[in-house]
Amino acid sequence: MRFYRPLHRPQAITFDLDDTLYDNRQVILTTVEKTHQALQAWHPRLAHVTHDDYDRVRLTLEQHHPTIIHDMTAWRYATLVQLMQNVGLSDVDAKRGAEHVMAVFHQWRSAVEIPCMTHQVLAELSAKVPLVAITNGNADASQLGIAQYFALILRAGPDGRAKPSADLYQIAANTLNMHPAKILHVGDDLITDIQGALVAGYQACWINDRQQDLLTARSARLVPHLEISRLDSLTSLL
Repeated sequence: MRFYRPLHRPQAITFDLDDTLYDNRQVILTTVEKTHQALQAWHPRLAHVTHDDYDRVRLTLEQHHPTIIHDMTAWRYATLVQLMQNVGLSDVDAKRGAEHVMAVFHQWRSAVEIPCMTHQVLAELSAKVPLVAITNGNADASQLGIAQYFALILRAGPDGRAKPSADLYQIAANTLNMHPAKILHVGDDLITDIQGALVAGYQACWINDRQQDLLTARSARLVPHLEISRLDSLTSLL
């Protein structure tokens, strides 16, 4: 544990999900592959669609609808619909196909093995202060088996703009009826989590379990209050 700023005892803690409470890297790789297989299998005209084809449509949608980046699920669904329409499927068939592929996506996206340490830490912390999940992703906390630890779960898109925008941080503070400075946000991303939380007035904890160097990290913009390499270090703060 390394401190960079004075830290006040948090009255609540907010958490990022992916790569903060569990390792998400292999899950994403598997999900992308299984989803692409489902896409190709949906209709003969899609059999030879590539990942690059998908990425081109995704980028075009972002260029024409910049705000879509705040909802990863809606962005993926819209990309699938447009991709299917591009190969000649009707609007009805494209939407039906996109719904099928999204069902496959969600099945694999939340197929995460949550470490025992994560359950232990969340259980101990939630007994002392309210916890809130704040995520830009589309993993389902209920399917992950961790929803019971959180007083509130906020997701970019349905609940507001994606981090580092202050939307979700402000909603969490307002719902908790607590000044942001009394809340500690824990996350792995130096921009969406650390910069976003600090700009929103939170205290910020960077979980660095990949042995990065804060002083040389290209994405470092603002210095967190503290850095940890293990989630269970948080229990000593309360």
